[in-house]
Amino acid sequence: MRVFNFSAGPAALPLEVLEQAAAELTDWDGCGMSVMEVSHRGKAFTALAEQMEARLRALLAIPNSYRVLFLQGGATGQFAAVPLNLAARGARVDYLNTGVWSAKAIEEAERLGLQVNLAADEAGSSYTSVPAPQALRLDPHSVYVHYTPNETIGGVEFPYVPETGAVPLVADMSSTILSRPIEVSRFGLIYAGAQKNIGPSGLCVVIVHESLLASARTDVPTVLDYARMAAHGSMLNTPPTFSWYIANLVFGWIEAQGGLAAMAARNRAKAELLYGAIDASGMYRSPVERTCRSWMNVPFTLARAELVPEFLREAAGEGLTHLEGHRSVGGLRASLYNAVPLEAVGALVAFMREFERRHG
Repeated sequence: MRVFNFSAGPAALPLEVLEQAAAELTDWDGCGMSVMEVSHRGKAFTALAEQMEARLRALLAIPNSYRVLFLQGGATGQFAAVPLNLAARGARVDYLNTGVWSAKAIEEAERLGLQVNLAADEAGSSYTSVPAPQALRLDPHSVYVHYTPNETIGGVEFPYVPETGAVPLVADMSSTILSRPIEVSRFGLIYAGAQKNIGPSGLCVVIVHESLLASARTDVPTVLDYARMAAHGSMLNTPPTFSWYIANLVFGWIEAQGGLAAMAARNRAKAELLYGAIDASGMYRSPVERTCRSWMNVPFTLARAELVPEFLREAAGEGLTHLEGHRSVGGLRASLYNAVPLEAVGALVAFMREFERRHG
């Protein structure tokens, strides 16, 4: 039985994509082999790679002045790759600390010898809010400004894009990429781990303006060097071919659903349905300020915390899985990525109401 999967990542994939992959698993593109067995240098896979990039460029309306890279190591690898490619040791950089993942990015930048200015620090709010635009303490001499538009664990999301003037804006969009349209030209660099809205874990998409490709340190590892990877079509080393294949299918699936405008409408409806149920309840509570609630990751708590294990047990019995909160914060969390249908959220809300009736 297919369950409704609310995992924060690796996350749900579109059923149509999984079924196509299953049908093609042993014979892809009529070649008599799995896509996992063909050479990444062969014509068939090269054509797939070209289609994948073209589809992503079309979905996000990426300007020609940006390079698109498909790299390994996930977003965590980019915590190091960004400083190594954009800033010399000792350079001044701005970071906005709004949760666990931005804090990890800050730690890596400091470890690599950068002078990190905390342009915002929401640790005092227990990461339940984001700073107001006018509260940002940006250093005009910074090499770049880094922020995490959506914090997967805390469930906070920026309702705006920070204005950074001539300083490049870097965004970890792992949890929000492809969930709605974005204006790529407002960013110097975007990176996103694949395991939320793109495909299997292990792949990371990087969208970087060409002007930033000449800033790498001389000692940056080759596989993290944006300019070198761009020059080799992201194939300087053997790429994770199956992840590329699934990503290409997902991009095609999003096209068939109506593109990012349609995804935005779907995702807004799902979030509004779940937050509406939480706010109307006497048992459930959202810890996040209303102005910065995430569309993608919805943490919530129970009035009686001791009921969490029973909630999870009963939910699993109804085919509602991966609702436990992150181990660092506890509670509950539902992730509503693109592949999670509105039907799943409706089933969750119905279960929540019945659970409250019986245990409230």
